[in-house]
Amino acid sequence: MILALLLPSLLFAQPEKKSRFKPIPDKAREAIIEAVPEAATTKPAKERRVLVFYRCGGFVHQSIPFGNFAVQMLGDKTGAFQVDLADGYEVFTPENLAKYDCILLNNTTHMQFPEASQLNAFLDFISKGKGLAGFHAASDNFGRHPEALAMVGGIFNGHPWGAGGTWAFKLDDPKHKLNQAFDGKGFWHQDEIYQYKPESYVGPETLRVLVSLDMSKNTVSDRIKDGPREVPVSWVRKAGDGRVFYTNFGHRPETFQNPVILQHMLDGIQYAVGDLAIDDAPTAKSAHSGAALAPEKK
Repeated sequence: MILALLLPSLLFAQPEKKSRFKPIPDKAREAIIEAVPEAATTKPAKERRVLVFYRCGGFVHQSIPFGNFAVQMLGDKTGAFQVDLADGYEVFTPENLAKYDCILLNNTTHMQFPEASQLNAFLDFISKGKGLAGFHAASDNFGRHPEALAMVGGIFNGHPWGAGGTWAFKLDDPKHKLNQAFDGKGFWHQDEIYQYKPESYVGPETLRVLVSLDMSKNTVSDRIKDGPREVPVSWVRKAGDGRVFYTNFGHRPETFQNPVILQHMLDGIQYAVGDLAIDDAPTAKSAHSGAALAPEKK
């Protein structure tokens, strides 16, 4: 049996928070393991370690244990990295973070660092050359920390495209390495998709947008607020000397059983830790082929 099934690495986990999650069904565990790629996309330059943080100060996504387990399996099965899990702010010290290559925010909500030193450790970790990755609600944080919010690239402003719908997605840059999982084609997928506050959305002048909603096919509802009508879903960016990968996928537990999405996440994490070299120049400053739209039918 894979070691992580028996001995998950937990740092500063809060018992009251853990009790809010339902156990992952055995069939879902098996589906996640089956969906994880057989090998890393690129060989790690050295032993890599990822800190998966899942603190929730707001809405608690029940997909969090699925995401935690999926990232553990991505590391264990492919050998791309090792994983520690934590939801206590005590992990954010320069001394502790020194052993990591990437912080991954798995559906964290309303993060607020209790101490300025913790915020500084987080910001310095990324800006001085390490990585940040985020799944779904990672963009629903840092209301009191605008500099941390800007690193992510946008902040939650509702989800007109709800978890019960199956939505069309386009590849903004079909030939990009981090879009290799999609085989150059737009697609349909069931998940909850955010729009971002106009004042917080960094935009294509700073972000390399990888995947967006295909608005030529998705229903526009009256729940849409005054946000950008181009709705980005996955992107990368430089932050100082560091690297950021964010994807809005991950609201539904089933998303972490999708081999295509897991490949996309693996590639993003390998970029964030510093192993997968890609073109991360902002979309507005890059030349690339036109978008690949979703097919007409689901």
